[in-house]
Amino acid sequence: MSITVASVPASHVYIRHLQHPDDAARRTEAPEQPEPRESEHLVVGRLPDPPSPRKDTPTGAPWWPPAMLDPDWIAAHDFDLMHVHFGFDAQTPEQLHEVFDALDAHGRPLIYTAHDLWNPHQEAPALHEAQIQVLFARARAVITLSDQAAEEIFTRWGVSAEVIPHPHVVDLELIRRYAESPRRRTEEFRLGVHLKSLRANMVGIEVLEAALAALREIPRAVLQVDLHHDVFDSSGTRHDARLVRWLKRQDPELLDLRVHDFFTDAELFDYLSSLHASLLPYRFGTHSGWMEAAHDLGTTVIAPDVGCYRSQGADFLYRWQDGRLDAASLTRAVQAASTQAASTHAAGVLSGSAQSGSDPDDHTPWRAPAAPARQDWREEQRRAIAAAHAQIYARALSEG
Repeated sequence: MSITVASVPASHVYIRHLQHPDDAARRTEAPEQPEPRESEHLVVGRLPDPPSPRKDTPTGAPWWPPAMLDPDWIAAHDFDLMHVHFGFDAQTPEQLHEVFDALDAHGRPLIYTAHDLWNPHQEAPALHEAQIQVLFARARAVITLSDQAAEEIFTRWGVSAEVIPHPHVVDLELIRRYAESPRRRTEEFRLGVHLKSLRANMVGIEVLEAALAALREIPRAVLQVDLHHDVFDSSGTRHDARLVRWLKRQDPELLDLRVHDFFTDAELFDYLSSLHASLLPYRFGTHSGWMEAAHDLGTTVIAPDVGCYRSQGADFLYRWQDGRLDAASLTRAVQAASTQAASTHAAGVLSGSAQSGSDPDDHTPWRAPAAPARQDWREEQRRAIAAAHAQIYARALSEG
């Protein structure tokens, strides 16, 4: 038996990694006609993303805005159910109701995964809350990624959400390769803060100042700050002159500034694998795919105590209090991450699992040991995630 899903979107890495590993290589052009084979699990096929109606789609999101969220598209295509994840930002609540009315008219259930309870791109949460209110009301089943999010959804909206964790982001084979050959240097502790294009939930100078203060107490520590050209360049559409002036004043021996455009996947994974810890500079938000990619590569994550990052699995937390950064808590988190990196290295040396060339007496313990078991864990988790989704889909169809 197979189920055909219109996933919104389909090509995002999160959705691609919901697929059972044994089915991942299946053709998706015609999922309504799956290749015959024996299987112990329900086969889920996902329609490919239709071409976006826009020619200037964002970098990294060629599917936006999703063409599937349209009553005419729904009427013209054959599928069993729709599963919405991202991309409904472009629709008003009234337009979303029209889309879901079209699903009802064709007897197709709606499944919604609540990734964001506060859209990280929007300073004011009101519009997003109105949109997800529609999704909560119309969905036959709701999924979210953490226990903390499920509790908030039930408290605020009275909806019971099933918790299914975020799958891996880095491809399984790459997880093994990076575990065998991580990019971390042995002579330093490297903390990374990637400000990207300074989306609404990101904080620059305040977080960077606190991180630098913490690193000054750690021998051979480096803060790597990455930033996109649209923020750094004076002609950039999101240029932040105050931040750029501040960055240029810092000691280049302590702050390693790197300005570039949007990372490719390969560049992102090389970057994350080169860090001992990644600090998320967020003052609001919910969940993080960035955190999952870091964990795929053995990189520690320091996250704020807002949203659901703790419940998702952040390694260390720092606090925001009444909208202000608690710098002391960030210092403690950074110092704890550096201590963890040192003890991890020491344990690897003693067990003989450290990389060649390491010396337990060289006083430069900033190396994470290889962890090939990480690939096995992520593959097992992905099988469980795929099975959980298939069960929800089958139940939604049977209840129709």
